[in-house]
Amino acid sequence: MPNIRFQGPWRHRLGSLAALNRIALGVYARHLAGRKIAPDWDANMEIGIRFWRHQFTTAMRHRDIRTGRAIYNSLQTLTDDTYEVETRTTPQGTWFKPKNIQTDRVVLYMHGGGYTFGGPNAARFASMLAHHTGAQLIMPKYRRTPEYSHPAQIEDARAAYTLLSASVPPEKIVFIGDSAGAHLVLMLLLSLKESDAAQPALCIALCPWVDVGLRGDSMTSNDHFDLVQGWMALKFGQWLDPDETYGREALSPISHDFSGLAPIYLQAGGREIFRDPATDFARQQAAKGANVMLDIWDDMPHDFQAYDSLFASSTQALKRIRNAARGHMTLSEALPPLTGVTRLTNGAFRS
Repeated sequence: MPNIRFQGPWRHRLGSLAALNRIALGVYARHLAGRKIAPDWDANMEIGIRFWRHQFTTAMRHRDIRTGRAIYNSLQTLTDDTYEVETRTTPQGTWFKPKNIQTDRVVLYMHGGGYTFGGPNAARFASMLAHHTGAQLIMPKYRRTPEYSHPAQIEDARAAYTLLSASVPPEKIVFIGDSAGAHLVLMLLLSLKESDAAQPALCIALCPWVDVGLRGDSMTSNDHFDLVQGWMALKFGQWLDPDETYGREALSPISHDFSGLAPIYLQAGGREIFRDPATDFARQQAAKGANVMLDIWDDMPHDFQAYDSLFASSTQALKRIRNAARGHMTLSEALPPLTGVTRLTNGAFRS
């Protein structure tokens, strides 16, 4: 079983712990009977997948999303990895400063959670990124759905970039986002293009949400493996544009042209629902001439980077993020293709 950390009202803590124990017992029983969710996943991996799927489902179906968030945040599962990072909260967001800063680049990190969730899981992911990249990182606050729909999130992201770039040269800024946060950093690149503002040095999109609609077989076929399911992604899309004021094309990065913008490095899991959309995005953007690279680890689910040292794929992915973010070499040297992992390279990523 993973390490556990609690937060919030006791009724939510106890309810989440009961769910975790119930799920764990069921998984252990299925494994003893030879019925694994995936042949190469151990019981702890499957418990985590099923538990977080349960938490998302419970939270999203609650009649009060604020209570849903409290349930989601009430129990956090942690790896044994420790991150030597200092945090400082400001009105604009939270700064994460690694003990050993190893680059003069600064990371602007947009957290995931379908634009609806965040909390301690987002802070843990930010600490992990700051630790591994050796870069100072800021995680801005942005307004969340369903209370605030588009364009609130992109407005907040743009404001955060404007403030950061006033003190840090754009060529020293790296965007990183996971899941909905990846959607946000990609949309931020487009927003900067529209106003002829300076692009950052690099955009790293982890397990990206690139189409707010239903795209590709993996959106349904990988429901069995993933902690985030296709229906959840569609619901997040509805909350982002509840009255369909903007439409799927306007709000889906895959429908836009990223040629001439900052290089984009994508990571995805082969067992996550966003695998096929991420693949389509990389192919389409390469055809348009964008600087893009896509790595897929076939054995991994959504946001697998958070597993850190638990799995070789996560460890490898974090090393790739570190090399890309630091930018000490050209991108093709920092991120040479990996056999069986790298699916596409184009532009600045070609050797």
